[in-house]
Order: sequence, then C-alpha cells, then structure tokens
Amino acid sequence: MQVLKATVAEISPLTEYVSKVVLTPEQDAEFAAGHYLQLVLGEKDKRAFSIASSPSKKNALELHIGASGADSYAMQALDHLKAAHNNQAQVDLEVGLGVSQIRPEQARPLVLLAGGTGFSYVKSMADHLAEINYDQPVLFYWGVKEESALYAKAEMEAWASSRANFQFIPVVEHASETWAGHTGYVHQAVMKDIVSLEPYSVYMAGRFDMIGIVRDDFINHGAQREFMFADAFAFIK
Repeated sequence: MQVLKATVAEISPLTEYVSKVVLTPEQDAEFAAGHYLQLVLGEKDKRAFSIASSPSKKNALELHIGASGADSYAMQALDHLKAAHNNQAQVDLEVGLGVSQIRPEQARPLVLLAGGTGFSYVKSMADHLAEINYDQPVLFYWGVKEESALYAKAEMEAWASSRANFQFIPVVEHASETWAGHTGYVHQAVMKDIVSLEPYSVYMAGRFDMIGIVRDDFINHGAQREFMFADAFAFIK
C-alpha cells in the first residue's frame, strides 16, 4: 500500500448518479490493474473505490463514483472530494489495495464482468491488457439496469475494435424495445454465450449479493474457483 496526498483535478458527471473523479497525486502512484484505493476522510473513516485508470497513468487516478442519497457512503466521499476541489486542498489516499488484480502471466482467456459502477474495476484491466498487447481472448461483460447507465459504451466499443481478440458485451436488465443487445442479468448472458467456463479466468465486480450468486452459478457452469477473482470474496461466504 502507498500513502499519498493528491489534488482533485476534475469532477464531472457521467450520468445523473455517477461522477468521474480525476486525482493528481503528489508522486507517481504505484498499483496493478484491478487494485482499489481508499479515500481517507478520517483516521477510522476510509472509503474504498476501484481505480478506473490503467497503472500506466501514474499521475492521474480516475474513479467512477455512483452516489445518490445525501447521507450515503459514496455521496459523503464525493462531497469530501468536491470540497477539496473547491478549496484547492489535497486529499489523503491509500493506493494499491486488493488481491484481485489482473494476472496476465496466467495466459488464459478472460471474462471481465462488471455490474453498474463495478465497471471501473474491469476498465482498468481492459485498458492495461490493450497496452500490453494481451493475445488471449478477452470478453468484457457490463451489466446495467437501464441503457442510460452505459456511460462508457462508445469508449468500450472502440476498445473492442482495437484488437480482434477483444469483445465488449453490454447487458441491459430492463431494456427498451429498441435495444438490440443482450438483456436480463449479466452473468446469465455469460453462461448463454459460453458453453463452459472451465478454460477461463474470471474477474468480477458488483454488489456483494450479486457476486456471491455469480460465483456459485459460474462454478456450476465449469469455472475453476482458483481462477475466479473478486475482492468481494473476502466479505461473503
């Protein structure tokens, strides 16, 4: 873990409820794709957020914070960041946390799965895999409730078109009649598309209750537990 001070370079809306935050650390940030950071509000008050940018962006840490409700965990953190931005003050960070970072040395086909703003966890991995010219198949599934929540759809379509082994598959739970893509739950779309997950490494982020269900369903669909990664596993049975 690396303890850093950073300035808040940018806060901008991605959707009505999701904000992009860019932090400029005082010194180069060292982390792996898939790590998270903690925003330190107090000695015993630290808020965890996945790092959306790739490890090559050592001077610009990008976060995607989904926040609604004045007293919510995320909104309090966002308010803290806004206050620092407005006052040109620094914030305290702990960077490089987590045990579910990408492991390209395993050289296996990959499923990257995200629900909602869990997108930021796998976006860092996707960008990193493109930078290192990863040559195994990479399937990026992003599940959201409404089409309007696909705030990075064009960006990820461009990522997928950059290499023949990359695919981006958005999945909308409550789709409109005009939606032509996958519908329903994101992990069920994975199981529909892939006959067996046995050869894949799977990296996933989303609500803890979702991740527990996905883990169990994927194991029943052939996934090997030692090749499944999610920081949520430390908090669920």
